[in-house]
Amino acid sequence: MTFLELAKQRYSCRAFSDRAVEPELLEQIMEAAIAAPTAVNRQPAQVFLMKSEQAKEHIRAVTRFDFGAEHFLVVGARREEAWERKYDGRNFADVDAGIIATHIMMEIADLGLGTTWVGHFDATRLQELCPEMQGLDLIAIFPIGYPAEGAEPSARHFERKTKEELLTVL
Repeated sequence: MTFLELAKQRYSCRAFSDRAVEPELLEQIMEAAIAAPTAVNRQPAQVFLMKSEQAKEHIRAVTRFDFGAEHFLVVGARREEAWERKYDGRNFADVDAGIIATHIMMEIADLGLGTTWVGHFDATRLQELCPEMQGLDLIAIFPIGYPAEGAEPSARHFERKTKEELLTVL
């Protein structure tokens, strides 16, 4: 499958089966995260695999969007470790974390698993529950699992801008 085919096939999975995700697949997802490029290769991101019962309780305490998953990845970055553009001081921590998160999301899809980018969560509360996350700009939670039978994209998934709406040629 080409990357474009994968990008078009991937959707936000919001229902998971009880089938366990094999540890080697979680390892492959992390390999994709490690392979992600970052600005000036500063690599300010941190990824947390939330799989213990307590860790899953923490996720469920900060968002209702767990979709019944048994594994979660939380992605964040440390601003003080990120590259800053000298012209305007723009910090790239969130961009770098977003690139890594996108690699994670696409690798999950490539492995036949499902996920969705959950941005609706209480990051401050999660940092209180998980002190290891303090000081990070938390950008995403990814529930991970095998899609449940009948899981399908939402109707909004197919609403896309046209090339003419998206692209401006100068």
